[in-house]
Amino acid sequence: MSTPIRASSILPGHREDIELHTADGLRLVGELARPADREPAATLVCFHPLPTHGGMMDSHVLRKAAWRLPALADLAVLRFNTRGTSSLRGTSEGAFDGAVGERFDVAAAIEYAEFAELPKIWLLGWSFGTDLILKYGCDPAIEGAVLLSPPLRFSAPDDLATWAESGKPLTALVPEFDDYLRPAEARERFAAIPQAEVVGVDGAKHLWVGDAETALDEVVRRVNPAVPVPLPTTWDGPMEAGDVSAYADRTVASFADTPVPGPAQNRAG
Repeated sequence: MSTPIRASSILPGHREDIELHTADGLRLVGELARPADREPAATLVCFHPLPTHGGMMDSHVLRKAAWRLPALADLAVLRFNTRGTSSLRGTSEGAFDGAVGERFDVAAAIEYAEFAELPKIWLLGWSFGTDLILKYGCDPAIEGAVLLSPPLRFSAPDDLATWAESGKPLTALVPEFDDYLRPAEARERFAAIPQAEVVGVDGAKHLWVGDAETALDEVVRRVNPAVPVPLPTTWDGPMEAGDVSAYADRTVASFADTPVPGPAQNRAG
């Protein structure tokens, strides 16, 4: 019997807690999710929104990617907390560094995916995470990148030039009603990268509340085009339920002017 896939649904997969180790000596906490019974066709390495305003590895679009895409799209999903960031998984060492020291976090995540021999590594960033990708993610090991709600706040013209020279595919999913960068302006600014694709998403806002499925469909369309989209909204088979209540306040508070504290942790990080 088919069961609707909801925000709390965890579809079958192999999930393991991981640690990343940065070149400047920090330990970052994360998780790697893989398909339960087959090798992944491709890999997403995820970079979360601004941690000073609620962003973390469990920000809802990234959490749904990890809970659904190993089963629905044959993808491995690696997500982690950047330096100083907390979630139920734990707290990564260090402190938020305004997209400076985070260059080591990006390198550590890509390196982990390489050493784990994960296939076809794509980067997926949301808001602040898109700036980390633009600044530090254009690595020979990656296939390309997908950006959700890129504000182009920390990245500079030189960063865009690096991507332009690489020729690597880059897709920006830009909400129609984004708080920071809307589709028309995004097309102007990403014109510096000839191969960049800017996709305006009608009706969507920066937080993707109510539009996470649209975002995941567009990600899968580029990362594993062999999978039909839209992805299924029901599942025939076993399904677990995750606890999303710990993050209700952070989904709403993300990107607000007042930082919010991390949730209580249920295990050591």
